Amino acid sequence: MSAKSHTRKHTQSAMSPLLRALTFSRAAHEPVTRAMLLQCYTGLDAFRRGHGSRELFTTLGRQLLVAGELCHLGYESSDRMAIEEAHAAMMQIDTVARESGIWAMSDIDYAWLCFALDVFARQLAAASLEDIAMAETKMIKGLLTAGRIPAPADASS
Repeated sequence: MSAKSHTRKHTQSAMSPLLRALTFSRAAHEPVTRAMLLQCYTGLDAFRRGHGSRELFTTLGRQLLVAGELCHLGYESSDRMAIEEAHAAMMQIDTVARESGIWAMSDIDYAWLCFALDVFARQLAAASLEDIAMAETKMIKGLLTAGRIPAPADASS
């Protein structure tokens, strides 16, 4: 007989059973993805009307970064170019806002953002909440690494 102990170590899951159940529930999926898309379309409409803001710019930009991460995970990856062009459109919007103080977009920027949001809607419909959360986590880590948002410890100072 072997003298080795065969006791199992019980490791704590990073996700609670309730959160895990919600993650895989299609009933929970739709409200989350609708809210994400609503944020995007609200921002798009505001910019189209010339009523954008830094906050809407940030929200829309972050959702586009999530769309890019979903492309990396294999969701609608053939339309990655639309996401990249939408990022370029966002940079154009930012440039115009810095020069003129007006948060608006051109017709071409609007078209690219519409196309990218259509891709994002398809991604959200196909992706699990777990994959969406993973994409959001990668987006936040990327922003932290790039130094674009303060780390939580820095936010208190």
